Amino acid sequence: MSASTRLQLPVVYDDVVDAARRLEPVVHHTPVLTARSLDECSGAHVWLKCENFQRAGAFKFRGAYNALARLAVETPERGALAYSSGNHAQAMALAGRLLGVSTTIIMPQDASSVKLEATRAYGAEIVTYDRFSTAREELGQAIAAERGLALIPPFDHPDVVAGQGTAARELLQAVGGLDLLLTPCGGGGLLSGSALVARALQPGCQVVGVEPEAGDDATRSFHSGRLQSVDNPETIADGARTTSLGEITFPMVLELVDGMVTVSDDALVRAMRFLMERLKIVVEPTGALGVAALLEGKVECEGKRVGVLISGGNVDLRQLAAWLGSP
Repeated sequence: MSASTRLQLPVVYDDVVDAARRLEPVVHHTPVLTARSLDECSGAHVWLKCENFQRAGAFKFRGAYNALARLAVETPERGALAYSSGNHAQAMALAGRLLGVSTTIIMPQDASSVKLEATRAYGAEIVTYDRFSTAREELGQAIAAERGLALIPPFDHPDVVAGQGTAARELLQAVGGLDLLLTPCGGGGLLSGSALVARALQPGCQVVGVEPEAGDDATRSFHSGRLQSVDNPETIADGARTTSLGEITFPMVLELVDGMVTVSDDALVRAMRFLMERLKIVVEPTGALGVAALLEGKVECEGKRVGVLISGGNVDLRQLAAWLGSP
């Protein structure tokens, strides 16, 4: 990446380094797991960065804490508002509790009960809405303006993107050179931050985003070069039900990412089952996107060193049992 390109990007690698320093005292440096069975199935050498073991159960804690910590320094008396289907909600609520910042979270009425209960338990005020009739962005802006709250969206915020990039930074520093990095993609915060880090630390590493087939807006945007959207996609990957990439993440994905692929919900269920049976870890559907891409042969990985970001593990176990069915 050239110096001129760096100046044009809304987030740069130094922002990720700053975020890592800010997060150092509070973040979990999550484990990197390997499995011979996964290597054999994929034909690659695979390392899984397990953010399902992160605080609040997902990588979202990194971006939420980074953004809220900066807000707490600049305007400590000001509360914050976020909208989220669940993981950003929990992350914001926990970060607010740790930093002493009040948080209000807008969540869909049909959000996972596990994520609703956890967000409430961390001390946030929850405002629910009907995702089929109300645009959460508009509702969030209205409530934030009415109450004088700082709005911290789940992905389209420079401090959030920088915080998310710290997960990939830890992975690359832990395992050394990679040929390929697979990253789940919803609104593109994790993907943008990960690609930024890969370009800075390992320019030869290809970065590929993975979406659910029903929510393929980022894939279409990547291939067309024009921002595409999707309305309330029906997919079990609730963390990837975003309408589109954002003003910050869209140009970063176009500039830094090497490819985009999609996987079916059935493939996500197979990947979750594989991870439970072979690695003994619980992963939510969005978190299994990268592994699903590997197992379904969506990327060329034969003989390559492959890193996969497991983004989260917040899944309703009753729903998981229904998805997996009988052995």
